[in-house]
Amino acid sequence: MNTLIVSFGDGRDYEFAVNDDTLDALDNRAPRQWFDREFVELECTPSNPMGKLLIVDQILNVAKYGGETRFAQSNEWAQRFAENTLKAVGRPHVRVDTADWAISY
Repeated sequence: MNTLIVSFGDGRDYEFAVNDDTLDALDNRAPRQWFDREFVELECTPSNPMGKLLIVDQILNVAKYGGETRFAQSNEWAQRFAENTLKAVGRPHVRVDTADWAISY
């Protein structure tokens, strides 16, 4: 089982579990496509407007602009976020910390 934790600071952590079969079924291009689309739809602001947009920057921005409520509700969007993040990063346990603007494994 793979886990993703999305943190909004002060103990406001939201955990999502994703099984290996779900991740294996995702095409390797799917996370980039999903984050590209969400980044635009959420009107995220690039961290570095002059440089290439890295997947880590997209993950952090989409988490921030997607908002804590989506993660607190554990809705379908939050689960897709978890699946795409875990597939993109390629690690079984990932923490996305929007308060400290960091991703850790």
